Amino acid sequence: MEQFIIAGHKTEYHVRGELLRERSAPYKAEFDSNEAEIRLNIKEEFFQKKKEEIPHLTIEEHEYMWTCEAFYNELLHHNGLMLHSSCVEKDGYAYLFSARSGTGKSTHTHLWLEKLSGTRIINDDKPALICENGVWYACGTPFSGKTDENLNVKIPVRAIVFLHRSKTNQIEKMPPALAVGQFLEQTINPVNRTLAEKMLEYTDDILRKIPVFSLGCNLDPEAAEVAYNGIERLITDEN
Repeated sequence: MEQFIIAGHKTEYHVRGELLRERSAPYKAEFDSNEAEIRLNIKEEFFQKKKEEIPHLTIEEHEYMWTCEAFYNELLHHNGLMLHSSCVEKDGYAYLFSARSGTGKSTHTHLWLEKLSGTRIINDDKPALICENGVWYACGTPFSGKTDENLNVKIPVRAIVFLHRSKTNQIEKMPPALAVGQFLEQTINPVNRTLAEKMLEYTDDILRKIPVFSLGCNLDPEAAEVAYNGIERLITDEN
């Protein structure tokens, strides 16, 4: 098994294909195998079976996709989960933009890079959220979808934003009771009851501690400034 540190956790898994090897390289590490916190032992036969079920994907793509799934299921044992989102850092804080695929979350966060100084992408598709000492952080991981935009960093979360298309750019605060359904749609929902309970526990804690917003945007360049300024204004007004 090869060794990595992902979202702060010592992790081991087999790497067979070049896709997973290339994506995992920035997280490569060396440690005593007895110290591994997450160990993924996925048999090659599993990937072959998935290839038969979904033949349009290559074996390498299956290896990458199902290693991702296995990692995020195991992360639930370690105070963490995944949120399907594009996560950008600005001035030392992480902002996560979540939506169904094709809505424009990546397009929106790249507007932040163009329009707002001090920004960078942490993970463009599947950042990890981990809790340490009661504080939630966004982490880059090797698992970032097609774009492979991610950084091996851990940044405190400032806000979570659920994005939808709109003719005009507008942002508003979202109460946790309304946000929970959208959050659960954009994370892994494990079939294991124990892990499902952990996922619900973490979701509840995240939505109680982190401000959540609904952003309607038309993907014009001004959408980035509307989102950032609106988030900061609403957080300041609440405090």
